[in-house]
Amino acid sequence: MAQVPQTFLDALAVRTWCGLALAALGREREEIDAINVYPVADGDTGTNLYLTLESAATAVEAVFAGYGTGAGEPSLADAVRAMAHGALIGARGNSGTILAQLLRGMSQVLADDTGRAASPFGGTELRVALRRAADSARQAVAHPVEGTVLTVASAAAEAAEATEGDCGTVARAAYEGALAALAATPGQLAVLGRAGVVDAGGRGLVAVLGALVEAFTGEAVREAPRGSEAVSGGHARVEHLTGAGAVTDAGLCTDRAEADGPAYEVIYLLEADDAAVARLRTRLDALGDSLVVVGGDGLWNVHVHVDDAGAAVEAGVEAGRPYRIRISHFGLGDVHTGRGRPPRERVQRAVVAVVPGEGLAGLYTEAGATTVLARPGEPPASGELVQAVRRAHAREVVLLPNDAELRHTAAAAAEQARAEGIRVALIPTRSAVQGIAALAVHEQERRFDEDVVQMTAAAGATRYAEVVVAEHQSWTTAGICQAGDVLGLIDGDVAVIGPDVTATAATVLDRMLQAGGELVTLVVGDEAPETIAEHLQARVRESYLAVDTTVYRGGRQGTLLLIGVE
Repeated sequence: MAQVPQTFLDALAVRTWCGLALAALGREREEIDAINVYPVADGDTGTNLYLTLESAATAVEAVFAGYGTGAGEPSLADAVRAMAHGALIGARGNSGTILAQLLRGMSQVLADDTGRAASPFGGTELRVALRRAADSARQAVAHPVEGTVLTVASAAAEAAEATEGDCGTVARAAYEGALAALAATPGQLAVLGRAGVVDAGGRGLVAVLGALVEAFTGEAVREAPRGSEAVSGGHARVEHLTGAGAVTDAGLCTDRAEADGPAYEVIYLLEADDAAVARLRTRLDALGDSLVVVGGDGLWNVHVHVDDAGAAVEAGVEAGRPYRIRISHFGLGDVHTGRGRPPRERVQRAVVAVVPGEGLAGLYTEAGATTVLARPGEPPASGELVQAVRRAHAREVVLLPNDAELRHTAAAAAEQARAEGIRVALIPTRSAVQGIAALAVHEQERRFDEDVVQMTAAAGATRYAEVVVAEHQSWTTAGICQAGDVLGLIDGDVAVIGPDVTATAATVLDRMLQAGGELVTLVVGDEAPETIAEHLQARVRESYLAVDTTVYRGGRQGTLLLIGVE
């Protein structure tokens, strides 16, 4: 069914745009990856853009889900703020970080209804938003370079400013301006010209703007130049490139024999004030290159290429509180010999698990699993799970989502990984304690199907509970709770409401053990009372003979206590 044209901006338009843009980047991800030669030829620009926008789209969907059926829809301000925040916390790589700032720049205009009448936002506001996006992205980059996504964004804004009309007309003008600028990028940036490709980040932005046109008009746009078409009539020039790589029929090959760029990419979220971030920019600029710092209002996403990754992280610690730290080695070959490292042999089988805290992440890693950290309020997207499956580098993968809410996300990730030739089995674990039980019986030597059956049986035989503090008044299956009450949830449903954490946990444990059990697993969060584990262990010893207890420290896991009973 064709998209119904919409001539003004509202929350639904933002939602539609995010969905279409995510689909467009999904279709073009591999091709964008293949033409990625700047600033580093690491072949991940399309993937980074996709993951960044997936985080933005997920945040917008969450806003709509919060309104429920028949409860209206969020405001435009709600939707664009969610989009910008989702992109900020999910930004990946140089290109994804810049895209996050572009979306934030737009949101600053579209979320501001100060002094406005009740009339909807239209073409005028979209023009202003596109200009703010381009300017804010350029300001976020320490040393802007022409022939990149920044040039494409500026061209889109200029074309929009020169156009009168509704949102569809303005969006189409921006797209056409970006398309023309993209085709010109090889003549502006030498590394692109030598490789015979357009800028990968700019190509991704054109896809996003094309989705914006489709959201307003219902019409698909003409495609952007596919790799080298804008430069060489559809045929990539194969030549030996110094430090940049070459595009061949088989994709991008890289050679850093004479390259002297930094070895590491460092990305982290940072809680800090504006003054501290200004000092951080200066320090990181001296440490490396490709510096992009985006965000504001106390939350920032920091991206930089450096040789000393530790120093980049330490600079963040001095500025504020860095977290979700990612350090990647470019790994493009030996800089002395020019010979790339031989590909690592795939292992036969691996386990990939989502875990809610640093403590459990360490436990799972020690047991041999590849982990994805899910922080409170920041569930991983399907793209992040796919990346973890790839990182496991195995022919067979067992995927443990460890959260009922991640069932569909994990299923989507499994399907994508299977399409890449990886055999994936999804075990629908609903809690990290079920994942622990599954991991405990995992045996590499067994046949894959048999191993999956045993792990599934162990997870299914484990009842799970969690103890949390209610954030607001609510109806529950155990009655009405007030903000600050302690809730004990068994198998996902509220079973106990109490005033004290330890007493509530003891009641929950008693109810679980009434049905029998052989092993109790306690995963204690950082904010739980210090004596809670000791108290519960003593209770089990005194009241339940032949039941063993194991205690783990979960760190900042979002819940005070996780309980598993096998």
